[in-house]
Amino acid sequence: MKLEKSTLTGDKTVQISGSKSISNRLLILESLFSNIKIGNLSNSQDTQLLKKALSANTDVVDIHHAGTAMRFLTSYYSIQEGKTTVLTGSGRMKERPIKNLVSALRDLGVDIKYLENEGFPPLKITGRKITQTQVNVPANISSQFITSLLLIAGKLENGLKINLVGEVTSRSYIEMTLDILTKFGIKSSFEGNTIKVEPYHGDSASSALSYEVESDWSSASYFYSICALGRKTIHLKSFYKESTQGDSAIAKIYEDFFGIKTIFSEDEHKITLQPQPDFSFPEKIVLDMNNCPDIAQTLCVTAAALQIPFDISGLGTL
Repeated sequence: MKLEKSTLTGDKTVQISGSKSISNRLLILESLFSNIKIGNLSNSQDTQLLKKALSANTDVVDIHHAGTAMRFLTSYYSIQEGKTTVLTGSGRMKERPIKNLVSALRDLGVDIKYLENEGFPPLKITGRKITQTQVNVPANISSQFITSLLLIAGKLENGLKINLVGEVTSRSYIEMTLDILTKFGIKSSFEGNTIKVEPYHGDSASSALSYEVESDWSSASYFYSICALGRKTIHLKSFYKESTQGDSAIAKIYEDFFGIKTIFSEDEHKITLQPQPDFSFPEKIVLDMNNCPDIAQTLCVTAAALQIPFDISGLGTL
């Protein structure tokens, strides 16, 4: 079968679902504090599975392939005092390591058991009241492990101090989490390799927060790729210039290497992807994507399609 090359229709506007990263963080906070109204929630399968798990009143929770849900729920169920939960997933999920997060929670006094293979789901979690105030965590692990701890930190009566040991990876995702906590009224700091989160003392009834989730920059990356290849203007809705999503780095990356200028419309929260005429493509792309590893695949595909050699580093967490 022969596939004909497509021709891109320009000047179209696309609405992308809310960021999965932000949505999943908010769902955990909503369940813990009950005073968040979330708009533009992600329609991703991971988010839907997490939402379903948080509303389920069962002793066994199966999150299938949703890695974010597995990590966030491990800490969430750890502070549900007196409740025992078996957290499981698909066959592939049972091959994904979770030892660093479980070790940190055990150091905080949580009772967690591996039901099959050491260091991997499924987990049997018996919730406890955490009174310890600090924990050491390897800095080069997935930022989702660290975020998982940060999301429950404000609920702990003494807050939490996390000492990151080693070189920090995916710092932007950690800062996104702290920014959300700040908007919610939970005080925190991130200095050097130390993160401190204070206990939340707000009145849930009087401090209800409406949060409109920004659209997902990871999803936007595919439209940047389409624009770079098709060389036609595309508009995307619900994006902000001062975004906390690490993957918003796609805007500068695609301008530098592929000549796609991003124009922000503040009043409409819309961005315009505009190919620059007569752009000179680089002979080679050399880039450290330590702070935005999730968009590396999109970049590599775009570069390959345009026959531009590339050398991408900083992808340890992938």
